Amino acid sequence: MGTRSGDRVKLNVGGKEFVTSRTTLARAGRDSMLGAMIHRDWNSSYSETLMDEYFIDRNPAHFSVLLDFLRTGELHIPPAMSERVVYKEALYYGLLDSIHASKWDCLDGNRVRHAASVRGRATGDAAAVRADGEGGCCVAHGCMVHVYDWTMEELPPLSLDFHAVNDVGFLHPGRLVVSTCASVDKPGRGGMASFDTTTGKIVHRFQLCRRDEGKIFTAGALSSGETHVYASCRGRSEEYGLGTWDQSTAQQVDFLSDDNRDWALGDAGKLQWLPRRGVLLVSTLYPRNDRGHVSLVDPRTRGVVWSWTEEAQLDEKVVLDTVAMEDCNTICVVNQFDNTGFMDLRIDGQGDGHVKWSHRTRPRKISDVEEKCYSKLAASGTQLFCSSNGGVNVLCAPDWVFTSRLQEKGGGGISDIAVGGDRLFVLHNEENVFNVWETPTLVQD
Repeated sequence: MGTRSGDRVKLNVGGKEFVTSRTTLARAGRDSMLGAMIHRDWNSSYSETLMDEYFIDRNPAHFSVLLDFLRTGELHIPPAMSERVVYKEALYYGLLDSIHASKWDCLDGNRVRHAASVRGRATGDAAAVRADGEGGCCVAHGCMVHVYDWTMEELPPLSLDFHAVNDVGFLHPGRLVVSTCASVDKPGRGGMASFDTTTGKIVHRFQLCRRDEGKIFTAGALSSGETHVYASCRGRSEEYGLGTWDQSTAQQVDFLSDDNRDWALGDAGKLQWLPRRGVLLVSTLYPRNDRGHVSLVDPRTRGVVWSWTEEAQLDEKVVLDTVAMEDCNTICVVNQFDNTGFMDLRIDGQGDGHVKWSHRTRPRKISDVEEKCYSKLAASGTQLFCSSNGGVNVLCAPDWVFTSRLQEKGGGGISDIAVGGDRLFVLHNEENVFNVWETPTLVQD
């Protein structure tokens, strides 16, 4: 039972009485349950003086936390209360989006805090972590992909015909694409497919055609733009190259073959879409190629607009990962000694990119775990994140100064890192655990 007089609102939630104001409930938004209760556009019996009666048959303890959130703008969950249950109650009241927006600030490597540790189901074979745009992620290990929403609640696991996963990436928070090896003895199995993350079901299988004939192919590195998805492809002969498909229909749009090229697009180990330039970063690195090759491919002209080829011998520095930072006009690289290097994208010419190395270290003997978990790169704005020795180093442009180091006890070597939804995800190898790092919101006085 509830009453309302002037700005005051009295609610009965699960037998407990709460008194608040319409101003407080209005912060929930017009499309929320609480906002609709006091808004004239939703409530046909709305009146400034009418005594409305409301009874909400929900848990009063959870409602108390959510009401305090509306009053203060900060979510404080008691230690004994389940965070996930509070999120489910927030979904019921229509407050989940508001809580999501208030949980953390824009990613800042110098202010981040360790927010959560999530243990996976596999035993030390986790290979890749990818982030979506809302703060969720997925982890690939073996033939399985485990998906988590921004609350770190696990969604249905995914598998493409139980083939080993080569790469995985989000098309948007509700859809992701998985690449695997082809099945020679079972045509139509493996390859590449998109999944609905809420159901774990296949939405589309991506086909590769050459001269109007369907081909069996192995899909490798993945990346996606606003409407297209890109994949490095390998096959028996004509299937070596870079494929482009429409995200919505899975129809093939284009294919760039490896014919007459000095490097193999099909062997690319990393792809990255650069939205401002409208080009694709294609990195073919060791061990796929003895000499690393990095290029920017323009899908509109089907040509290379920038490229760099590694000159070092195998017993010297070998580039093992790359990331492009459009805000800094820079391509960042890292070698087996955790040295970071930088190339200016504004330098024109084919193969003229010069690497400016920083944080040089002496060659040293690398343990088996470190050899397996070589350094990985991720970027956010003008900050570069580089995994190293079980931690993550933060470097800031324009001088690429080493400003902080992030490390949480346990987990062993780092298999992969990813940035998305203003969160940093760090996937460890030994204990199959990934850590979530986020920047706390600044408290307003």
